[in-house]
Amino acid sequence: MKKSAVVIFPGRGTYGKEELRYLARHHSDKVEFIAGVDKWREAQGRVKITSLDNAKSYATSKHASSINASALIYTCALADFAAINRDKFDITAVCGNSLGWYLTLAASGALNQKNAIRLVDTMGALMEEQGVGGQLIYPFVDEHWRESRANLKAISEALHSGRTQGISFLSIRLGGMAVLAGDDAGMAAMEKSLPKTQERYPFRLARHSAFHTPLLSHVSDEAFTELSRDLFATPQIPMIDGRGAIWSPHATDVDALYQYTLGQQIIETYDFSKSVEIAIKEFAPDCIILAGPGSTLGAPIAQELIRHNWLGLSSKAEFAARQKDDPFLLAMGRDDQRRHVIEEYSSRKP
Repeated sequence: MKKSAVVIFPGRGTYGKEELRYLARHHSDKVEFIAGVDKWREAQGRVKITSLDNAKSYATSKHASSINASALIYTCALADFAAINRDKFDITAVCGNSLGWYLTLAASGALNQKNAIRLVDTMGALMEEQGVGGQLIYPFVDEHWRESRANLKAISEALHSGRTQGISFLSIRLGGMAVLAGDDAGMAAMEKSLPKTQERYPFRLARHSAFHTPLLSHVSDEAFTELSRDLFATPQIPMIDGRGAIWSPHATDVDALYQYTLGQQIIETYDFSKSVEIAIKEFAPDCIILAGPGSTLGAPIAQELIRHNWLGLSSKAEFAARQKDDPFLLAMGRDDQRRHVIEEYSSRKP
């Protein structure tokens, strides 16, 4: 019997040093798909994805730039999606975090391959050229992944401080993490306000703009100019967006989907936490599959499961024990979990 699965797609920052040659290692059979991405990139005068993936070493300035990272992660993630064993898994819904929304559109069929790379690459270029401000991450859970009132208070006070001295917003609700964004003055005020915790937070995200805030309204305007509604179509698989709204195959207004993707999705808070909540409560999957590259989104997903006591989970330790004995979350960026997901000899095309 097939297992029902919700597939989740990652956002920016998931292709790091360890992911170098991800396509070469896992997707040598996806020649046509990868060549299509390279053809588009060459036509725009941009570095080919295969050149980035096959580089001798990882360079943050090159691999983490918006104009390259977005397309690189898109290619890896959609190739992973195509490798899922459909004889074993029935994919009932798809969702993602931030950039992952564009990948969700591609996986669901709301964008075909040609239009998907056009959207991803265009938005990556706009963010690279016109992005302003920055982002930082701060947890509102403790070391056991349980909600921390002290951290919630600190986040609230930091946002107030940022708004007093500059501009600040809640950019993304990311499981047990808050992604805060603002202009330079707002970012500096928030960083100063937030107490150090767990030895690494507050953590400022390199080469990230103030995504999902009104500071990028000009990027939204430009996106509407460069990308037409004709790129979009009705999805073939239910999608969960950054508000927790479901876009069903037989109940999707394509005009509304276009407006949301290039409008609200860019300038308002992206609630990844809500999308995970809807995924588990509305679709009740047997498992969640996290597409690669990387697996950093695994912690926010687990934190959201714990917040809702899903499967009886109430702490980081309980989640780890469950993953060892009977994994509910299968991250394709981890070799030990990937093998449970993929076809032995995948011939499926993205």
